Amino acid sequence: MQAELHRLSMAHPGDVSALAALLDSQTIDARSICAIIGKTEGNGGVNDFTRGYFTDRLMSLLERHLNEPAEMLAQRIPCVLSGGTEGVLSPHYTVLCRTSSEACSTAPSLAIGTAFSEPTDHAMIGTKAHAASIADAVRMAILDAGIEDGDDVHFVQVKTPCLTSARIAALQAAGITPPASSAGHSMARARAAGAMGVAIGLGEMTAADVHDDMLLGDFGAYCSRASISSGVEVGCNEVIVLGNSARWSGTLAIAHRPMQDAIDLNSIHDVLGDLGLPVVRQIAGAERERIRCVLVKAEPDRHGAIRGQRHTMLNDIDIDPQRHIRGAVGGLVAGVIGDTRIFVSGGAEHQGPDGGGLIAVIAERAALTELTGE
Repeated sequence: MQAELHRLSMAHPGDVSALAALLDSQTIDARSICAIIGKTEGNGGVNDFTRGYFTDRLMSLLERHLNEPAEMLAQRIPCVLSGGTEGVLSPHYTVLCRTSSEACSTAPSLAIGTAFSEPTDHAMIGTKAHAASIADAVRMAILDAGIEDGDDVHFVQVKTPCLTSARIAALQAAGITPPASSAGHSMARARAAGAMGVAIGLGEMTAADVHDDMLLGDFGAYCSRASISSGVEVGCNEVIVLGNSARWSGTLAIAHRPMQDAIDLNSIHDVLGDLGLPVVRQIAGAERERIRCVLVKAEPDRHGAIRGQRHTMLNDIDIDPQRHIRGAVGGLVAGVIGDTRIFVSGGAEHQGPDGGGLIAVIAERAALTELTGE
């Protein structure tokens, strides 16, 4: 197997014209598309319908090329979208493809695996049971990727459902205590359950280590390879696993690092160095072209300070804290990468160190001479 990535810009939340052109020119074989990860210019909240709109447009496009109902395609091709392109972030989406290849690789190459859970019962969203369901899907995705060692997994993207006010009211009417008090609270708990589910699936924790009270309670527990998004546009847990495997060929590879806080420039440089990219003020030219995808999770420090200095993100009633952090961290990473097409997702509860997050980069591997200097 061999992985191919295509990072495409969008002019509006329903714009799939760039992919349409690549399909029409046969640059991409629609049958090879296995997942999509992207950023839309919505608000990133419960009522961010740009995510569902893009998914609908995407599946309608693929329906024409694959002669398969869009509804069926949406059940086997994860389309994980994060709303909110604050600051310098550019709306874009990355198309992940898997193609057959007999070629041998000199080093482990990017591997992609996907999985879907069963439909998620509303009463379990944001609970230990939810985490267990996600863990099962993570294991299936790792198997699908052909990754034999869990340590070779570098990034797990999950899209999970959340509760709306109507869903909460329906649970209460049925005599069931909702696991969250509001839609916003449910999004946070769903992300927390997702992070713990990834940790279980990767073997970092056991199911016995996770309990309901630790979700949004014990922030010392986290997974530095989990990226969780939650939204009303999905009814089950969609999982994308990205790692490296000797069973895959090609020149792409992925690396990740935890970010200790919102201004952790060292971790950005470190992950680039892991891929043989230059550690410079800003990557430019041919080196920049080697970078194919940048994936970031970020969270406003809940103690209200960064390295001892007060921040005001949590007190701003005009702009949601998650919008603040996406704009801030997006600017930091873009300044180094030299490209604003960066996936920066807020809501990093239990995803990387508290008040920080994580960064993963997919890039063309450096030539051997670049890495050894010979």
